[in-house]
Amino acid sequence: MSDKAVSNRAVFEWSGPHGLPDFTKVADEDFAPAFEFALREHKVEIDAIAGQQDEPSFANTIVALEIAGDALSRVSALFWNKAGAHTNPVIQALERDIAPKMSRHYSMISMNAALFSRVDALWSRRDALGLDGEQVRVLERHWKGFVRSGAKLPKPEQERLAEINERLASLGARFGQNVLSDETSWVLPLSGEADLAGIPQFLRDAMASAAHAHGGGHTHIVTLSRSIIEPFLTFSERRDLREQAFKAWTSRGMNGGETDNREIVKETLALRAEKAALLGYANFAAYKLDNTMAKTPDAVNGLLMQVWEKAVRQAEAEERDLAELIAEDGRNHEVAPWDWRHYAEKLRARRFNFSEAELKPYLQLEKIIEACFDVANRIFGIHAVPMKDVTGYHPDVRVFEIRDRDDKLVALFLGDYFARPSKRSGAWMSSFQSQHRLTLKNGQHGEIPIIYNVCNFAKPEAGQPALLSLDDARTLFHEFGHAAHGMLSNVTYPSVSGTGVSRDFVELPSQLYEHWLTVPEILQTYAVHYETGAAMPQALLDKVLAARTFNAGFNTVEFTSSALVDMAFHTQAAIEDPMAVQADVLSKIGMPSSLVMRHATPHFQHVFSGDGYSAGYYSYMWSEVLDADAFAAFEEAGNAFDAETARKLKENIYSVGGAVDPEEAYKAFRGKMPSPDAMLKKKGLAA
Repeated sequence: MSDKAVSNRAVFEWSGPHGLPDFTKVADEDFAPAFEFALREHKVEIDAIAGQQDEPSFANTIVALEIAGDALSRVSALFWNKAGAHTNPVIQALERDIAPKMSRHYSMISMNAALFSRVDALWSRRDALGLDGEQVRVLERHWKGFVRSGAKLPKPEQERLAEINERLASLGARFGQNVLSDETSWVLPLSGEADLAGIPQFLRDAMASAAHAHGGGHTHIVTLSRSIIEPFLTFSERRDLREQAFKAWTSRGMNGGETDNREIVKETLALRAEKAALLGYANFAAYKLDNTMAKTPDAVNGLLMQVWEKAVRQAEAEERDLAELIAEDGRNHEVAPWDWRHYAEKLRARRFNFSEAELKPYLQLEKIIEACFDVANRIFGIHAVPMKDVTGYHPDVRVFEIRDRDDKLVALFLGDYFARPSKRSGAWMSSFQSQHRLTLKNGQHGEIPIIYNVCNFAKPEAGQPALLSLDDARTLFHEFGHAAHGMLSNVTYPSVSGTGVSRDFVELPSQLYEHWLTVPEILQTYAVHYETGAAMPQALLDKVLAARTFNAGFNTVEFTSSALVDMAFHTQAAIEDPMAVQADVLSKIGMPSSLVMRHATPHFQHVFSGDGYSAGYYSYMWSEVLDADAFAAFEEAGNAFDAETARKLKENIYSVGGAVDPEEAYKAFRGKMPSPDAMLKKKGLAA
């Protein structure tokens, strides 16, 4: 690596403990030259693989591809982490520049005829190569990747596809930045007890902390961070303020001006449809689903509509109950979307005799993190060791060693839990480095996974505990489930490591992990009052468990409507007005006027900030069918921590990554594929 080519080698040579990046040595201005160097180096490596004179072999072609691009992987991991979790105008400008460059680079690779001919030759004689099961999967992934990227197209079509991909990368970056801009630029100042009517102390503290961080001299503010906006909509007695906040939250990305995403959505959908047609698919959904468990749009819509019909009936019954409460309050308005959370909380308090405010003092962030690690220890035999003197990429980030029963280091884990204006909304898992056992060009044999979780919980004032809602706690468990999938990976090849699985299988490990949060043994141990240290009273615990399916219609309608709109967008050839399509879909399925999609189109980042979940938002529900059935295996064993069931789960689901076909992996664990029945029962929609 030339010192002249790159000003800062710390971008590529990670000198922190156990190979962790030394984040203190990487500055924003280092990224642009680092990308330029890494892209050039990767191109040289690719040209060398494609141009070699030896006959193609798995080793000289596929393994060579697997270990190529290490420098590009490292700068990309650092940069995209910062772009999502701690961005700024310099990073955002570079993101807009680098996204299309990266697309152009990978288009160049996929359209390298000499390289594809080598991969294609191996694929055509794969049965004679003596490959093991994982190697066949890796070869298949490379071959399909080339074909799905246009390797078999004539040159003009290849060039057009490259243009489309480059433009889509630019649009995706702009979409996400626009949503973040709308989120961070809006606040609702509150002053006096009249504005704070109904707001419990934990939320007052969070809004005061947000006001302090935001500046401006206000004592309390409402922000569009989910950990503030959702409890505000739940507890505020001020219907006018709830309406104002709700409309700001749901209008992200469609406020006019530079941050409006509606034209971006229109162009994105048109380009995706054109891309699918170039590749020989009927529509973009058919293209995306071709490599998943679901296989076809019909299979997806069949599951979604089966659930929708039950969910909407349940939501209508829930709405009638809320309307009765509104009437009891002496009001004569219908249930509006900004009323639902507020009156649902009142109904839950009445029906189950507890409220979210009563529950929250028992859900301390620190204790829920401990609970997460305890579950991992009981099921998978791994434990977390804090690395207290190690600096993460932000002062709030915690770093842990993950060790097995023999105290062998198996992974590093970083937890980034608090909301801030520089972080995009939501929660996610990603990695700086994936597990594998190949020998790299520098002679290093294999790498341990370096995994991180990002959440957006309200940060308390100094010295105060961070208190979570039950949904927040589930989110933490969910993302740690993804992290466990990455940290427990035990494969040879990087491309099938950890979460390198089909989109509608990747949510199984995360959604399954959520189940252990509400195992009574875990709640009894870790749900302790932040002031007294007393365990959650058994009576309250019983109520929490009894209320698990409360508001199921609302939750399922919010999700399923979004998934159905996603599929409608991607099964049509041309869409002149995406918002009209959204409205038409919701009208046809009978969307209650009291509810909205969980993610309206102009801020539907899963689908439009990149294409990771495009025609794929359904996958949460597809995986939910699997996770409900998977946890039932522990219930049938009579122990949520049954050792033999846990062993099978680890070996067949969490450790194999994409080295095994997901259907085969699931059957190896459970013996069969599930029906939706267990999922519907879990949701309270079985009737």
